[in-house]
Amino acid sequence: MRRIRALIILMGFVFLFGCASPSKMENMVLENSSASQLTYDKNLNTNIEVGSVSGGKKTNPAWTSEIDNEAFGGALAQSLKNAGLLASDGGKYQLEVSMLSVDQPLFGLNFKVVTKIQYKLKEISSGNIIFDEVITAEHTAKVGDAFVAVKRLRLANEGSAKENIKALLQAFSELKVDVSEVSLVQ
Repeated sequence: MRRIRALIILMGFVFLFGCASPSKMENMVLENSSASQLTYDKNLNTNIEVGSVSGGKKTNPAWTSEIDNEAFGGALAQSLKNAGLLASDGGKYQLEVSMLSVDQPLFGLNFKVVTKIQYKLKEISSGNIIFDEVITAEHTAKVGDAFVAVKRLRLANEGSAKENIKALLQAFSELKVDVSEVSLVQ
């Protein structure tokens, strides 16, 4: 009887919590329709290459879903491509990314994840930093989005990362690049 009860409890935990899976690149990409709505300085068009992406974590299936560097870097590159900013062959600017924090809840019904990511855009030829911002974005996944908690956390991670990329593209749309000066239009 004791073994049956333990087995039922264990099966309940697996059903409710399952195994954690990493954030999926395709769910963090800003689609063509959203990315191409903004206009960018002509100097940025097809001139940005993604450099290093750091600070992400690999997912431990026995613990929680995480955002790894490779998936986030791929989502960022695809989003830049969708916006017409990604260099196909040797751009003028390189974007360095550092995930400073991904704040996640340990439990709850609604999971709110907050990503804090630093983006540095530098001109490759001179090494001058023309954009250096920390962007904070959040996304909440609700029980209606996914009943299983680990999937809900993954969805919250992906949504927060996507919102962060969206905020970056918004900031890039306000960036004016000139040979003699660089400014952010207010």
